[in-house]
This record gives sequence, C-alpha cells and structure tokens, in this order.
Amino acid sequence: MRKLGLLFIIYHLSFSPAGAQSWTLQQCIDHAVSHNITIGRQQLQVEQQALQLSNARNQRLPDLSASAGQNFSFGRGLTADNTYSNTNTSSTNFSVGTTVPLFTGFQIPNQIRLSQLNLEAATHDLERAKNDIRVQVAQQYVQVLYDMEMLGVARRQIGIDSAQVARLEALLDVGRASQAELSQQKATLAQSRLTATQADNTLRLALLSLAQLLELDSPEGFAIAVPDSLPQLDDNGTLPRLDDVLHKALMQRPEVQAEQLRLKGTENSIAIARAGYYPTLSFSAGLGTNYYTTSGFRADGFGRQLKNNFSQYLGLNLSIPIFNRFQTRNGIRQAKLQRTSQQLLLDQTRKTLYKEIQTAYYNTIGAREKLHSSHQARQASSDAFRQVQAKYEAGRATITEFNEAKNIYLKTESDLTQARYEYLYQQALMKFYQGDELHL
Repeated sequence: MRKLGLLFIIYHLSFSPAGAQSWTLQQCIDHAVSHNITIGRQQLQVEQQALQLSNARNQRLPDLSASAGQNFSFGRGLTADNTYSNTNTSSTNFSVGTTVPLFTGFQIPNQIRLSQLNLEAATHDLERAKNDIRVQVAQQYVQVLYDMEMLGVARRQIGIDSAQVARLEALLDVGRASQAELSQQKATLAQSRLTATQADNTLRLALLSLAQLLELDSPEGFAIAVPDSLPQLDDNGTLPRLDDVLHKALMQRPEVQAEQLRLKGTENSIAIARAGYYPTLSFSAGLGTNYYTTSGFRADGFGRQLKNNFSQYLGLNLSIPIFNRFQTRNGIRQAKLQRTSQQLLLDQTRKTLYKEIQTAYYNTIGAREKLHSSHQARQASSDAFRQVQAKYEAGRATITEFNEAKNIYLKTESDLTQARYEYLYQQALMKFYQGDELHL
C-alpha cells in the first residue's frame, strides 16, 4: 500500500496540472446529477405531471364566462298585424354565466388520485435517472483510478529497466558485460517506455470519458482524488444474504416503486372509464341583458333597455347515459388491459433488478476471491523476482531470465491492482443496492 500511495503521489506531481483541484467521487456525482441533460429532461416530466395534478384538482372549481353579441337583420318579415314589410332590426346582448359540476360519476376524484400517482411515479423516475448516472460516474471513476495505478506500474517498470541499462553500461566499461546484453536491455527499456506511453494515453481517455459524463467543457485541469484506502487481503467484508439484499432493493429502488405506483393508477383509470355509466349533474347560473331596435318603431334608450331587460337564471342539468355506441364498455376493457400490461411491466422490472443484484452479488464474491489469489500470486512472483535479480547481478542468471521474472512480477502486480479496484467497486455497488450512498 505504501508503494501504491507513492505511485499516486508521483502520478499527481507529473500528470496533474499545477493548481488543479482533485474531485472526489461525491463531487463528481453531484456535478453530473446537476448538469446531466437526461436528468434535466426527467425533471421537466415531473413538473409536467405537477401541472396535470393541478388541472385535475381545478376540475372541481366552477367556470365563469362572459359574452357579448351584436346582430343585424334586413329584408321582408312578418309584422305584428300579420302583414309583410321591409324592416331593419338590431339587437345587442350581454351575459355572464357559470357552471359547477356536482356529480360526475366519481370521475374527478379518480382523476385527481391518478394524477397524484403519476406525479409520484415521475418523481421516482427522476431518482432512477439520477441513480443511473451515479453508477456510471462511479464506474468510470474507478476506471480512472485503475488506469492511474497502471501508469504508475508502467513507470516503475521503466525505472527498473533504466537501472539495469545503467548497470550494464558500467559493466561493459570494465569488460564484464557484452554489447549484445546491453542492446537487449535497451530494447526492453524502449518497450517499457512504449507501454508507459500507451498507459498514459489510456488514462487520458478515461479522464476524458469521466469529464464528458460530468458535462465538463474540457478535461484540461481535471483530476480526481484517490481514496484513502483500498481493500486488503484480510478485508473479507462479509456479504449479506442475497435474499436480504433483494428484499431491501424491492422496497427502496425507485424503478420498482415507480411501476408499483403506475399499477395502482390503473385502478383509477378503470374507475374513470366506468364513470361513463353514471349520470352527471351540474349547476348553472347566469346574468344577462339586451337591447333591441326595429325600423319604424320607437325604442327606449340603450341604458333604459339594458336596465329593463336585465334577467337572471339558475338551473340544474342532469344527463343520463343510455347508449353511447359501447364506448364506455370498450373504455373499461381498454383500462383493464392496461392494468394487465402494467402488472407485466412491474414483474419485468423486478426480474431485471433481481438479475442485476444477482450478477453484482456473485461478481463481488468472485472479485474477493480474485483479490486473494492475486495477492498470493504477486507475493510469490515478487519473491521469485528478487531471487532472479540477485542471481543476475551475481552473474548466475541470464538477462532473459531476469526480464522474464520481472515481467511476471509486474503482470501479477497489475492483476492485483485490477482486483483491488474491481472488489472496491463491487462492494460499493452492493451497498448501493441496499439503499446506501454510492461511495468508495
């Protein structure tokens, strides 16, 4: 761990721009959640559902409308004395009216309840979108950490090969090494530098991918913080039972809750469709007045007529459905089919979540076993490398044997690094499925 920490320090000093601020995983997640376009669009869906709920509630309120009209009539018409004559008439009318729904077959309360459930479902959809981006950011964050360590391993290999080139050059000067051995070691050093260049490019691309997830304009000056600790060999991290993890996930995961709410909403949709069988009752009231003029007849003034013709009305309107071409019946059937479809969608969501958790669970077990095996392999290859190095420096081993032992050692060190980060990520993912925050 001390060596790994030293490699990180070397990396930051040589790769991170001066003055660059290192981002923690939580900072990366917060920034991605607040700037992600998909999450922004999902937030708009929540706001739209809130407006739908407001509209549903407002259906209980009375409406109010005002109207004004002006009419003109020309030509022959029947008069009061039963004769025909050419007359011109005009009329002006004003009215204000309101209608209040008294009973709508329970359609309005069911529509309000449906809108409430849709709003809650949209809110859970928003949280699901946030969870998706959190997982993506965490996965890419771990990838960057892994690539950072791989670059450190590659640079360490350069250090070992450079030291051997210098040693062989010194031995060549005193006649204890051949030019062929020096040339072979220089070729090995050149290959190590190429490997480091490739590791550096891989790291830059990983940082670019993470910066793009965060919606940053440019990865320039972007660096991440290294966790304080990594999983060790003795970190067994007892896993909970798979059924317990699944039970918590089904109770808490937003994708499941969203589909459950939509399934409840289908019952209200059926009730809304069934409202077509019920009669409806509404109350109406209004005020009105008008002004008339007819050619050949004397008419009172405009203001006087408006006053004298002022009227009010109150009314109840009862509408009883008798036959509407089976539209209500088919509407109910359609709503029931939607309920069945939504139940299947909920089952599919649960099964998908179960498969994800099951995969993550066994990946965690495999990552822990891989960590143990990699640690043992690294320890064995490290001992073997030190022995071959001592023999090589004493002249009892060839340069080919030295390079083979070195390559095996560095390969096992790379495998151990990968195993540590794989186990680190899988541990965090399992806790995340149980409702914890996603952190390393």
